[in-house]
Formats: sequence, C-alpha cells, structure tokens
Amino acid sequence: MININEPIQEKKHHEFLTENTDFEVRSLDAVCFNESELKHPWWYNLKYAIAGMLFGIILVKAEVISWFRIQEMFRLQSFHMFGVIGSAVAVGVISVLIIKKFKIKTIYNEPIEFVSKKFNKGNVYGGLIFGFGWAITGACPGPLFAQIGTGATVIVITLLSAIVGTWVYGYFRERLPH
Repeated sequence: MININEPIQEKKHHEFLTENTDFEVRSLDAVCFNESELKHPWWYNLKYAIAGMLFGIILVKAEVISWFRIQEMFRLQSFHMFGVIGSAVAVGVISVLIIKKFKIKTIYNEPIEFVSKKFNKGNVYGGLIFGFGWAITGACPGPLFAQIGTGATVIVITLLSAIVGTWVYGYFRERLPH
C-alpha cells in the first residue's frame, strides 16, 4: 500500500549525471540525457517521418524558409521572422517551466531531466558564425530539406557545406578550447 504522506523520491534516469569526473564532463555535451531505453521495430519511427514532413509543409506555408523573408529579417525590414522565432522561444520557455514545475514524464513514464551547463565563450563565436552563415545563405540547418523540397536545388550546396563543416568540427574538436 502506498502512503500518500511519504515524500516521493524520484530516481534519476541516468545515475552518471550525479558524478563529476573528467570523462563525464567531457561526455555531457555528446549524450542525449532523455534518450529512451526502449527498443522498437524500425517501422515504429515512421510517425517521426510523417511529423517531419508535416512540419516541413508548415515551414513552407508560413514562409519561414523563404530566402526573401530571411533577408528581410537580417536587414531589419520585417517583423515576420522575429515574430515566429520569438513565439517559438516563448513556447519553449513556458513548456520547460511546466515540465519542471509538474515533473512531467515522457509517454513511457521516463523522467525528463535538465542539466545545467556552464557558459562558454565559444558559444558566442559559434553563434556568430552560424548567424553569418544563415545571413549569407538564407538557410539555417532546420529547413534545408524543406527548401530543397520546394525546388531550391542550390540549397544542396548549403547542405553539403553544413555536412563538411560538421565533419571539420568533429575532426578538430579535441584540439579546440572548450
């Protein structure tokens, strides 16, 4: 029988998060903390492909992937993109606050954990490089496939550049200051 007056002790999903060894600190930026440990058949992931396609259609219809809209944003000529991005940030902040306050779990009853990270000036440099690339190409990584799907085949060059940039970072990662 469960005693409702007893405080509930939540079990940490990943116990290694409580330790702070060099290996764990190094691996914290490469681990998905909320990764499900459940195994599903391959076709189980088709729902994510369908959700991705629907999201791509929404991006196209909202003109969020439009090169012209992105240029308007960077030239401070239109509020459209700022409104979309600001709305997404607001929804994200409210969602995280609700998840933390009510200790919401995944649909498989697994806890959702948020891990604090220290500020790193490399994030500022990386953000600037990302922003310059976004302004120059008119595309950020999210809608690349939607842009290609609309017939903007020149974006394939941006996609290949993003892949090469990711590979170069991975190659030099150990030698970069973190």
